[in-house]
Parts: sequence; C-alpha cells; structure tokens
Amino acid sequence: AAGGGGKGMRIALNAHDLRDALERAASEARSSFGDDRVFLEKFVREPRHIEIQVLADRHGRTLHLGERECSIQRRHQKVIEEAPSPLLDAATRRAMGEQATALARAAGYHSAGTVEFIVDAERNFYFLEMNTRLQVEHPVTELVTGLDLVEQMLKVAAGEPLGLTQDQLRLDGWAIEARVYAEDPARGFLPSTGRLRRYVEPQGQGLRVDSGVVEGSEVQLYYDPMIAKVCAHGRDRGEAIDRLGAALDGFYIRGVSHNAAFLTALLNHRRFRAGELSTDFIAAEFGERFEGVAPTAATRTGLAAVAVALRLTQAQREARISGQLPGWRPSLRTDWVVQLGDENIVVEARPEPPLFIVDAAGTRHELLLEWRPGEPLARATIEGRTAVVQVDPCPEGFRLSHGGIEIQALVRTREAAEFAARVPPKVPPDTSKFLLSPMPGLIVSVAVAKGEPVKAGQELAVLEAMKMENVLRAERDGVIEEIRIVPGATVAADQVLFAFA
Repeated sequence: AAGGGGKGMRIALNAHDLRDALERAASEARSSFGDDRVFLEKFVREPRHIEIQVLADRHGRTLHLGERECSIQRRHQKVIEEAPSPLLDAATRRAMGEQATALARAAGYHSAGTVEFIVDAERNFYFLEMNTRLQVEHPVTELVTGLDLVEQMLKVAAGEPLGLTQDQLRLDGWAIEARVYAEDPARGFLPSTGRLRRYVEPQGQGLRVDSGVVEGSEVQLYYDPMIAKVCAHGRDRGEAIDRLGAALDGFYIRGVSHNAAFLTALLNHRRFRAGELSTDFIAAEFGERFEGVAPTAATRTGLAAVAVALRLTQAQREARISGQLPGWRPSLRTDWVVQLGDENIVVEARPEPPLFIVDAAGTRHELLLEWRPGEPLARATIEGRTAVVQVDPCPEGFRLSHGGIEIQALVRTREAAEFAARVPPKVPPDTSKFLLSPMPGLIVSVAVAKGEPVKAGQELAVLEAMKMENVLRAERDGVIEEIRIVPGATVAADQVLFAFA
C-alpha cells in the first residue's frame, strides 16, 4: 500500500506462492517504507505499462501531456521508458488522457502528476495508481513536448495559471530513456557496490544525461542502484533508438558492474525495434541473467581488425618515444593472431595512420581508427560505418565493449599464439560444498541450523541489498555442516555463508 519502484511486488500463481509472496512483500515494505500493509489485484497477462502525464493549476485547467510507455521492466522496476508509445493510436491516447485528467480534477489535484495504467493487446486499459510527484522518466515527456515540468510545478505552486491549453500542446519526435544501474547482469542483475574509479558520461546531439554521481563517488548497498538516466531524442523512434544505443556504447563506467551493455542489447533486439513490448519482455527474451551478446562472424572479424589496429597504434607511440632509449626497437610486425574467446583469427595489417589496411580471416577492411593509447574510448570506421568501442588494456591485448558485446581480444604473434595453444587451461576451484553470497548485503534472517538436512530449493537465509530482499535457497540436497553468518551481519560478494557435508 506504500512506496514504489517495484518494492514489495510479487506474483502469486497458487496458494503456496501467495503465502510466501505476502510474507516477502510485507517484509520489504516494512523495511523500506515503514508500512507493511499490502493489497491484491488482478494479474493481466502480457500487459503493457503506459502512463499519462498530467498538469493541473488552481484556476480550473487540467491537461495531459501524452503518454509514456514503461513496459520494459525487470522485477517490476522500469528499465527503459519512451514517449510516445508505439502501441497507442490517437483514439486510445485521447481516451486515456480524458480519464487521467478526470481523475486529477475529481481529486482536486494541482501540480504535475502521473496516472498509470495497464494496457492489454486490444488497447483495453486499467487504472493502476496515480503518482502525485515527478517521475524518474519525466525527461522523455519534456523532450517531446518542449516543456520543463519542474518549472510548471513551481508556477502552479506559486498560484500561476498554466500558460497553454490542451489544443496548443504538440508532440515533437520521439524520446527514449534508459536507466543505468549499478548491477551485475551476469550474476542475475544483482546489485553491485564500490567506488566509481572511472566515470565518463556520453555527449552528443539529441542526448540528455541526468545523474547523481561523479568519478570517485561511492555506490553503497543502502540505496537504489540507479546511477544515471540516459535520454535520446530523435525525429522518429528509429533515430531515438540509434542515438541512445550509441550513447550507451560511449558510457564508460569502471569500479562497479553495470547494465549499459545489456541496455544496448535490449535496444537492438528485434522485438524491441518492432515495438512488440510487454512487462515480461526481459524475462521472456533474456531470462534471469545476461552474459553479453554473441557476436556474428562479421562482427568478430571487425573486432579482431580493431584490436590489431589498437596494438599497432600502441607500437607507433612507443616508437615515437624510443629515441630516448638507444638500441630500443618496437615490434611493428604486420602478421598477428587475435584470440577472441576460443577462436583464433589471423590478421594481416599495414598501418598508414590513421588508416589501417587490414585483412582479417580473408576479409579486407579499410579501418580508420581515432584513439590515443590510454584513452577509454576508440572510434573505429569500417566500410563507412562508425562505432564507438570501449577499450580496456589487459595482458597481451584488450577487453573490448560495443553493442552489447563484451569480449577479450588477445593480440599475439604467430609464435606466441602457438605457444599459448599448448598451455593447459586453469581449472577453477571446486565450491560445490559451499553457498556463497551472490552480492554484498545485510543478512535479515537465517532459516536453518547446523546439522539440519535440507532439500534443493529450501530457504536458507534472506539477504537484503539496496532495499530488495533476496531469498537464498539450497542448490542441492545436503546437510548443513557450518553456518558462518548471523542475522544482522554484513556480507561481501562471494563470501562463504554455509558449508554442506
């Protein structure tokens, strides 16, 4: 009954689920908002979450500023929002706007507010709630209307009338916002904490970034994990998506795990591009975790070519400073082997700075590279297409990030590649006897005792992080041999919590 941001929301498909869902929802609400009351409502399958922005003054004028589609959610928390919605037609938009303004008038509301609806595939809409405040996603409405909602709220609070009518309102183009979270998509989108060692926000035409952090800020486990909102405005939906994707490629964040690559993959998904959205989109298309987009063969050869160009650019810089080191000779070889994952790609490259003539796996490229060694971002143009690639040096090569792809590119001579192929791979340690903490957090409760037999799926403990409670369950049948935590303890990621016999 209190709060927001998806906190305390659960879906119950049977009586057993209902008991657990009520307990978890009440506990989260009590912890976050001091109010553990809950209510039940009908669950609409494959719904879309669409909301109407309203403005009302104290002189009898109430208008709506169109809709925002907020269907791309994870765990009931919005991830991507856009204005307008690709689903609504003019008649549905008008009907929803009329219902929203009627509600605001009936409530005697004066200010900016948001009326939220669930909409099904036939454009039937159902009232959810009204938020009597500014929403996180309000920038997309500002971008398509040209209005400053904060300014309008201040004027209404000062008793001034709204300076426009419903007929005067015009929507210009399309706007999309992505929420950048401090979380680890590869570990089930669990929150990530730490210090922002590097933080470089993107810039460009049609972009707006709202953030509350700077380089050196500490992301703690006590607050919501969102660190920035990246918004893009374009003439149409396609242009807005392209601008936002390019901006996320250029958003350089190090020190905490984050979801920028996942957001880019989401924007590039066929169903998203087609506007085929629902609130279960992420769960249906990506599941419970994201480990990066698998690059196509053409993308792999392109990244291999970029990796060699980066290596040669490093060597050229070394050559320029080598005059101070008598007898020093850089390696300016033209034949290389690039290891991308388990694949080795043979690359021949001839540097003609800033142009590189590259033959990767039998495909010839003319590659224009704009990069200075040590910079986090490189701009590479291949066959007339320009892409921003994030560059992190690593032993023997680079870690490259682009378009939802995060991959290690090891650049070796042929001799070094042949030697590396003969080295046996490292075997990871066996942790099957332990339950490790999936994230930093606070232990709320422990449900088992030492020596107790447990079944796979049984609750062992509840871990709270960033105002969300997570039930930790046994991964297999066993007996609790050791418990290394107590309620109220703060734990780190990968810390051993339980040992099994």
